[in-house]
Amino acid sequence: MKLRLFTAIAFIAMAMISCTEDTDTIGSSITNDTDRLLFSTGVYNATSRSILADSVYSHNSDCYFGMVKDPETNTYVKSDIMAQFNMIEGFSLPSEDKMLSKIDGEVVADSCCISLFVKYSKSYGDTLNAMKMRVSELNAPIDDKYTHYSNFDLKKNGYIRNDGLKINKMFTVRDLKLTDGNLYSLQHNIPYQGTSSDSGYYDRILIPMNVPYTAKDGRTYNNYGTYVMRTYYEHPEYFTNSYRFVHNVCPGFNFEITDGLGVMANIMEIDIQMFYNFITPTDTTAYTSVYLSSTPEVLQTAHIVNDRKALEDLVNDNSCTYLKSPAGIFTEVTLPVDEISQAHANDSLLSVSVTFNRQNSNVDASNPISTPSSILMVHKDSLYSFFENKTMYDHKSSFYAALSSTNTYSFNSIGNIITLMARQKAEGLKSDPDWVAKHPDWNKVVLVPISTTVKYSSDYYGNTTSTVSAVGNQLGLSSTKLVGGPNSPIEVKVIYAKFND
Repeated sequence: MKLRLFTAIAFIAMAMISCTEDTDTIGSSITNDTDRLLFSTGVYNATSRSILADSVYSHNSDCYFGMVKDPETNTYVKSDIMAQFNMIEGFSLPSEDKMLSKIDGEVVADSCCISLFVKYSKSYGDTLNAMKMRVSELNAPIDDKYTHYSNFDLKKNGYIRNDGLKINKMFTVRDLKLTDGNLYSLQHNIPYQGTSSDSGYYDRILIPMNVPYTAKDGRTYNNYGTYVMRTYYEHPEYFTNSYRFVHNVCPGFNFEITDGLGVMANIMEIDIQMFYNFITPTDTTAYTSVYLSSTPEVLQTAHIVNDRKALEDLVNDNSCTYLKSPAGIFTEVTLPVDEISQAHANDSLLSVSVTFNRQNSNVDASNPISTPSSILMVHKDSLYSFFENKTMYDHKSSFYAALSSTNTYSFNSIGNIITLMARQKAEGLKSDPDWVAKHPDWNKVVLVPISTTVKYSSDYYGNTTSTVSAVGNQLGLSSTKLVGGPNSPIEVKVIYAKFND
């Protein structure tokens, strides 16, 4: 009976303790004399410091493309992206004898283009700024997870095909060629982008690919789309899954900012589109297109360039700690595991909570920078594997907090990781007296800015609910200061419970 009581009592106890500091009679008020439960509280200090992120795992569907000036450091941040492509569901082409788009009896694509679809609600800067990019074909697929980090340079590591397709393109994020009707639809949809009311209408950065393309085997085609379509007819087995397609047809493309400043566009999807004429089953002529899409089943990564010296200057600021993205600064927290565990060695942990308060920023209000809306607390030893393995926070060794209306990030139930750390230390010391020295991060967690993928669902009555289905490193520009640093300990509040024998 005693064990079964703990779960229910924990919630009641926390509510009651929040109303009074007198805990002497709590046990008797909710249990009988036989199972009298005694509560006690404790407040301990955690310490924090800023640490340089250096690079982050960037295999993420939430990608950014552009170059901006960081108003906090007055230095430049650039984000290039790499995308692999997959056939959309139901991908197929008409039989060759039904194709009307031909040259000298061979199938061709009438035209071909790449579209980068932009989500304005998450973009940063002036969408009318003139930018220039270079699109380059990859020489080989990127398979190794260590190439998925934001500091991996495709060009320096030989992944760009020297004699492959290269296209230079001037662009603005806002498509100035939109018709009035399309522009109205786009502007009307912007407030709903990424929500359950999203109509699916997005602007795009359009990159024509109507230039001759020479494949690795030396054959030349009138455009890249023709190469893909002819390969489809010659080797249909290459189009049966994404792995075969990426390794035999299209390793991917790199999108690099080569000039321009002032915009960082959130790219929600990248498509290659090929147009052609054909004869329909009803013997009519039709003009249509087929897509290759950069989907979660394949790969998108970012190459992020930050000013390391500027970030180091912020890390050395001991008056606070920082959370800064992309690939900027994390906050490391040393939890008082020994103090919490040893102060009440025979008691059970009912609740462990810690709150991180934001400090006011000195950034010019006329040129603001967004604040991370969501952060992750994760054991420092698991920092990289968490994102590499696409782990979901479990409230055992990793925890989620959203920015509150009071400008705080609160973790209200981290007792599991305190217990886990204490157990790991105890087990380690049994076999190795030097275990702590060999595991200096045993009691440390890291706070990381994250982006979330949200799924929406509706019930029979039309009520919509949202659920976080995936998390990744925040690759957009954001920053905040937290109260902390060597001279500002952070309170960790604990509630203990034990049965009065």
